[in-house]
Amino acid sequence: MTHPGLPRLRVKGFTLIELLVAISLMALMAALSWRGLDGMTRAQTQMRRHSDDVLTLQAGLAQWGADLDALATQPNTPSLDWDGRALRLLRASTAMPGEGLRVVAWSRRTIDGAGQWLRWQSPPLTTRAQLQLAWQQAALWGQNPSDEARTREVRVAALDQWQIFYFRDNAWSNPLSSAGASGAAQAATAALIPDGVRLELTLSAGQAISGRVTRDWVRPTLGSGK
Repeated sequence: MTHPGLPRLRVKGFTLIELLVAISLMALMAALSWRGLDGMTRAQTQMRRHSDDVLTLQAGLAQWGADLDALATQPNTPSLDWDGRALRLLRASTAMPGEGLRVVAWSRRTIDGAGQWLRWQSPPLTTRAQLQLAWQQAALWGQNPSDEARTREVRVAALDQWQIFYFRDNAWSNPLSSAGASGAAQAATAALIPDGVRLELTLSAGQAISGRVTRDWVRPTLGSGK
């Protein structure tokens, strides 16, 4: 019912163009929000990967130092040996003292087209025969590992190259250097645990940490008279 003299109320709706503009703006806002969320997710993934790479490298370097700290000596058996491809060492178990000895080896190998820093460890050894066999297995693992030997290795970090130096007679030198020493003298010197070991790693690009990393280890008994 209408009343004379009163203006007629008109209900105005949205036009088709206005609806299309509103829908377009909502779609644009949704796309921008999705990009923002995707960027945040990628940033979190990169940060997590960066943190994992750093922690893995730190754990590897800590294990390297722990292996050298736990060097053990046995009659007629070397405690440390570097052949240019693998560093082999004889170490005691610090977690379980009665567990026996272990042979540990560190090396670099190309896997799937990329260099990898690797660590190998033998089972606990309780007899001299087991020790000699594990020492030979560690050398073979550093040169041409079998499938069985690969099951005992752990990948530490992507690595382009690495170098080892020994600290003896107040100087760093290549453990394989024979300059100025006879064969017998060199063999006797190589059988001794050096005062220090320098590890130089050239980490591959694309990781959280790349470039050269140097880690020096000093024999714990140095200066104690032992």
